[in-house]
Amino acid sequence: MLPRITGAVLICLLAACSSGGLGASKGSPYAPGAAAGEGVDGLIVGHRLMAAGEYELALKAYYRAAGEQGATADVLSAIGSADLKLGRLGQAEQMLHRATEKDPRFVPAWNNLGVVLMEQNKPAEAARVFQIAYGLDSGESDAIRQNLRHALAKSETPDYDPPQNRPFKLVRRGVGEYLLLTEQ
Repeated sequence: MLPRITGAVLICLLAACSSGGLGASKGSPYAPGAAAGEGVDGLIVGHRLMAAGEYELALKAYYRAAGEQGATADVLSAIGSADLKLGRLGQAEQMLHRATEKDPRFVPAWNNLGVVLMEQNKPAEAARVFQIAYGLDSGESDAIRQNLRHALAKSETPDYDPPQNRPFKLVRRGVGEYLLLTEQ
């Protein structure tokens, strides 16, 4: 009986020497927990979810960011981009128009609005929007230039040509910037 009591006392003494708590120690390979009241930026979370293809979850993160930061051009543009990836073109267009109204110089919102308009088969309007984005960007973005070229080429093609069944593909290039490609 004495060895069991001695073992129990020894365990208690060793436990008293530890730093205690359930948190990870400094040398621990586990991620630290968030401090009380500290949250992660909803935009960052949303961007990571978009990159992972989790568009519905990204949309929820963007709405959370809107609640925390307000309806900034960046947040509205992100919501519009998530709506676009979910195929909600009307909602995406509405959000991206709001983003361009909030900040008329926010290039990613203009580019993404052009992508939405292309998806809605409005190439002439998309070309106008891509021209605005291209001008604001000072022609520095190859993605916007390619989108503009594609929209101009499509708007110059007469409607009486037989329809070509080439779906558009949206490719993410950085934060809030997308490239519109056609699949051959």
